Amino acid sequence: MLGRTSLLARNITQNLVRHSSHGGIPGENLPFGLNNRYKLTAYFVLFFGSGLAAPFLVVRHQLLKK
Repeated sequence: MLGRTSLLARNITQNLVRHSSHGGIPGENLPFGLNNRYKLTAYFVLFFGSGLAAPFLVVRHQLLKK
């Protein structure tokens, strides 16, 4: 019984992997498009800029508190 279940699970997994659309094209599974260079640059600046600016903003906020 356990052998049949594992064989069924293996077949289902292979079928999903074989027929999924996440293969072959670089960047196909990313949550943002790579077509527009300027939009991609803006996303990167906002993402990394917000992470780098956060500690400085927190320190500024703490220093300005009364």
